[in-house]
Amino acid sequence: MSLTESEFTALRATIASRGTARMVLVPVVVISWASLAIVVVLFGDLPVAALPPLAVLVGGFEAINALHVGVERIGRYLQVFYEGAAGAPAWENTAMAVAPRVRGSGVDPLFTVVFAATTILNLTTALVPEPTPLETLVIGAFHAAFLVRIARARQVASSQRARDLRAFEELRHSSNPRTSEIP
Repeated sequence: MSLTESEFTALRATIASRGTARMVLVPVVVISWASLAIVVVLFGDLPVAALPPLAVLVGGFEAINALHVGVERIGRYLQVFYEGAAGAPAWENTAMAVAPRVRGSGVDPLFTVVFAATTILNLTTALVPEPTPLETLVIGAFHAAFLVRIARARQVASSQRARDLRAFEELRHSSNPRTSEIP
């Protein structure tokens, strides 16, 4: 197996493992969050107790976002530097060509609906111990900031594929000797 074949194989395996990691991470995060949220509702005396479960959601979302960004970037790298040669695989080009033609087939790779819903539900746990107006404002601001982060990440993810594709194509056609040697 040549170096280019082994690189291609390793990168496709990385895409597969990161995709699987995302699918496993979502239920782990939601179960962890739910467990903490139940403890907060049952035993939390302070509204601020709603923040640790929020931190679990934030950490989980950021991990899933990082995995997604990495997978997409590797996919565009493979698309530009490996596909197109005679006999080369064409998965990335084919997937990009088909996606806009299959209506209703879109998925939410960042699970934004799940994270937004759990964030709103988490905010209700802060209301159980009857917070003061200042506590409500501060805790609400943390939750609102995370909801904005979710919306922004979803927006960025929707255009990442095209941006990364352009960037790798520019890199491929640059005068960089390293990239001009790649098939």
